[in-house]
Amino acid sequence: MSKIILTNEVSGLGAAGDVVDVKPGYARNYLIPRGFAIAWTKGGEKDVEQIRRGRRIREIHTIEQANSVKGQLEGVKVKLATRAGEAGRLFGSVTPADIASAIKAAGGPDVDKRRVEVGSPIKTLGSHKVSVRLHPEVAASLDIEVVAA
Repeated sequence: MSKIILTNEVSGLGAAGDVVDVKPGYARNYLIPRGFAIAWTKGGEKDVEQIRRGRRIREIHTIEQANSVKGQLEGVKVKLATRAGEAGRLFGSVTPADIASAIKAAGGPDVDKRRVEVGSPIKTLGSHKVSVRLHPEVAASLDIEVVAA
């Protein structure tokens, strides 16, 4: 097992600032190259407190707060204009950062792009479902309408 420090929330593994043991290949080939984690060292322990402090500032603290943000999110109609080809296929795909900025532009609450979970990559025009994990126990589900720009 390999000990790592998570820098972002990873579903099923932990939150930013957690020190976890994972298989060496998972850490070496997936988590570290994508920036989700850093290798654990004695010097890295200092980084853990800084990561946790940043997480405390950004996170929603209570379930009531998460439920109120969920209500705001589910009441927002989000349209995302992007470049598309003739058959409705997009040039590229819609990223969680695009979705977070579209939510903000539609008058919704400010959402961290790392909290947006897209099931399969969005590569076509039309309506798509995404979820936003607001709290470990609360997730908001919303429809994104992707239209041609």
